[in-house]
Amino acid sequence: MSPMPDAPKNDSGTVSHRLVEVSNGQALPGAAEYAAYYADPAGRQSAMRTLFNQAASQYDPVNLLFSLGSGGWYRRTRLRRSGLQRGDLVVDVAVGTGLLAREAIRLCGDVKAVIGVDVSEAMLAIAKAKLGIAVIQGTAEALPLASGIADFVTMGYALRHMADMRAALQEALRVLRPGGRIVLLEISAPGQRLHRLLMGAYIGGVLPVLSLLMTRDRRSRMLMRYHWRSIASFMPPAAVMLELENAGFSGVRCDSEFDLFRHYTASKMEN
Repeated sequence: MSPMPDAPKNDSGTVSHRLVEVSNGQALPGAAEYAAYYADPAGRQSAMRTLFNQAASQYDPVNLLFSLGSGGWYRRTRLRRSGLQRGDLVVDVAVGTGLLAREAIRLCGDVKAVIGVDVSEAMLAIAKAKLGIAVIQGTAEALPLASGIADFVTMGYALRHMADMRAALQEALRVLRPGGRIVLLEISAPGQRLHRLLMGAYIGGVLPVLSLLMTRDRRSRMLMRYHWRSIASFMPPAAVMLELENAGFSGVRCDSEFDLFRHYTASKMEN
């Protein structure tokens, strides 16, 4: 993979719902400025499939280390706050090893209520074995599902990996029923320079070494290094929110934790 561009600078102290809203008199950067990050969709899909196929067996231990054991609680809390409940049908895009899908099952109360989609066959095999959910190999940009079937489309820490974000969001909108909701959990670089430097040192420096020591597998170090590069290069929250609006979603909202973890929600308009 080619090197990622430098981390985008986001001086906004709060998350706004439009890029035209400003902080300190300066407009936030537009999504077009991040076009290089998504310049080669076909190549990016292939690279992501290869990366996550290679790292699938190390994915859960690395995530446990990254979240210090709190990942399941955080995912479940965010899904509950988004309104997920018994009787809902969930399409979990980029399901990975099923970490978010597992929490969705706990809230829905039925393993048949969750469908997992991922480009990586190795990830799908793990999710299927762990959870027993229906899984489908496919890309977020062309979901192999009928229109209007889902109450929720979820995506856990995967939006920044998408080859074509607009296409992925429009596909999510397509498979949702009217009134259905999209829930995106994501990480983006802190807005303050000092916080960025600290997070870069920890996530991009310390965690890769700890991952290698814990797993004795170089693939875990590779995965953590990639994670920070993708986090540092990803667009700021306001740009993501504008992408959701441009894709056709309404009621777009973003909640932030520690200026790092982002929880986006939006709805498909009723007919």
